[in-house]
Amino acid sequence: MRIFGKVRHRPSASWRQATDRAFTLIGDGRYEDAGALLTRAADLEPWLAESWFNLALLHKFRHDWEQARSAGLRAVALLDRETGAPDWWNVGIAATALQDWALARRAWQAYGLKVPGEETSSGEPLGMELGSAAVRLSPEGEAEVVWGRRLDPARIEVLSIPLPSSGRRWGEVVLHDGVPHGERTISSGPSFPVFDEIELWAPSPVPTWVVLLEAATEADRDALEQLAADAGYAAEDWSSSVRLLCRMCSESRMPSDEGDGEHLDPHDHSEPGHPGPLGHRTAGDLWVPERECGIAAPSALVRGMLDGWVADSPDTREWRDLEEVC
Repeated sequence: MRIFGKVRHRPSASWRQATDRAFTLIGDGRYEDAGALLTRAADLEPWLAESWFNLALLHKFRHDWEQARSAGLRAVALLDRETGAPDWWNVGIAATALQDWALARRAWQAYGLKVPGEETSSGEPLGMELGSAAVRLSPEGEAEVVWGRRLDPARIEVLSIPLPSSGRRWGEVVLHDGVPHGERTISSGPSFPVFDEIELWAPSPVPTWVVLLEAATEADRDALEQLAADAGYAAEDWSSSVRLLCRMCSESRMPSDEGDGEHLDPHDHSEPGHPGPLGHRTAGDLWVPERECGIAAPSALVRGMLDGWVADSPDTREWRDLEEVC
């Protein structure tokens, strides 16, 4: 096969050496030096799709979406197969970051995904029905895994209330990578992939609050969460939903809760007195009335919602120390 007037062949030793060194530098965060080497590799073997795929990957790491789209398009132009190539996935991520919806739709279809005809006036593809997933916010920092709804193969709407250390809010949309790092399972059996966040795609105007509750029973706690949901916002009992995991545990196949009865999750690295299930247990009793709760709601609504929650059962409910944290 002749491409660009050359006979297609295996990459040269110089190409392999430059590429291997570049990925070592990428692992060290030396993107500029890696870029020089990958550009040299592309000059040596411009007819190889891998040359441009590697450059597109580097530009994705740098969040240089114009360059990622350009290199990605050169890569897919040289592909030998029609569907399923990861080159198309990288093009889809870059196109989504740039809101180039026509190209994003083409990329997902070329990868082999079904993209419904429904779209917005801007051309944004809707209705792919990819279900729920988890996303790891700030994967290079104080990483936090939260739940969300997949809008398309590259975006997740955050439905959990992230801790303030993540800098993220409920309702935000984050751009995420295509390869999962870990899984979360639920008691009924299904598993959900955990994707790494690349960057914030759409911010949320809804602030995050933390409040201390006195909830006599789980039903009292559940009533606040339902009240927030009915208002179109969210409340989350961080005392039971937050677990502290090491990186190895976080990137493995993990249950999404701590199990039944007195069983303690051996992967939970919480400490007494700190957020997480192990810090909120008492001997012989699973429920502690004092709960640290995150709330996502506008400032004009949050106090009234808490007061209304207490008014429904003043003998079993109380709140204090409300603070906006993100």
